[in-house]
Amino acid sequence: MSTSATAVNLPRASAGGRVTQARVFLSEWTKLRSLRSTLYMLGATAVLTMGISVLIAVITSSSWNSMSAMSRASFDPLHTGLAGVQFGVLTIGVLGVLMITGEYTTGMIRSTFAAVPRRLPVLWAKVGMYAVVALAVAGVSTLVGFFASQAILSSHHIQISFSHRGVPVAVLGSALYLTLAGLFGLALGATLRSTAAGITTFTGIMFVLPPLVRLLPTSTAEAIDPYLPSNAGGAIMQIGNHAHTLSPWVGLAVFAGYTALAIAAAAVLLVKRDV
Repeated sequence: MSTSATAVNLPRASAGGRVTQARVFLSEWTKLRSLRSTLYMLGATAVLTMGISVLIAVITSSSWNSMSAMSRASFDPLHTGLAGVQFGVLTIGVLGVLMITGEYTTGMIRSTFAAVPRRLPVLWAKVGMYAVVALAVAGVSTLVGFFASQAILSSHHIQISFSHRGVPVAVLGSALYLTLAGLFGLALGATLRSTAAGITTFTGIMFVLPPLVRLLPTSTAEAIDPYLPSNAGGAIMQIGNHAHTLSPWVGLAVFAGYTALAIAAAAVLLVKRDV
């Protein structure tokens, strides 16, 4: 018995079913909002950024009458209003790491790359989507934390107005700092592909490295310290120039440069690795 080959015309995917950057972005948005852990971490970022500032304002206000003259003279209401930002940096950075390492842990990353073989659109979608979400959360949190804390401090007339020179830059710039910190964490997660390694590296760079540098000889520490990622980014939260620190916008630009380099390294490795 002979068998003849029969040509089969397989249906082709319509042009409307092709992978586009917009559809990859939508897919990443769906992943983010469908995970309760993501919402919890964003909520923690907001609560810490607002809550720590309010808590310090309450403590300061309640103890103001008993504070020494020196303590009163050195009090900085802007620092109080933005005190929660550094705590928010931790949670938003950790979430950035989890944004991609979670997929490596569960193995979902294979399905993601099977659907988007070119891979880089996945990274761009994660970066773009997380930047928008992080900026929205950070913007609201820093503004609420600032205004709430200043309202508490106003009972002793020690508040600072939002219209004061440099304050809008410091408050809104803090939201940019938080956003960049989240993207920095995401880039580290994409590079290391491990939740433990990503979180450890992020916390080490942002929180452990600065005190270690201060153990160096004074001249060396003062030369290095302003250019550390956390110190450079945190410079945006101050008014004017201070000794041994970068100016606000220069510092934020330096931190943005670190973040861009980390994302570029993640992009290169994402293309070169098997998964």
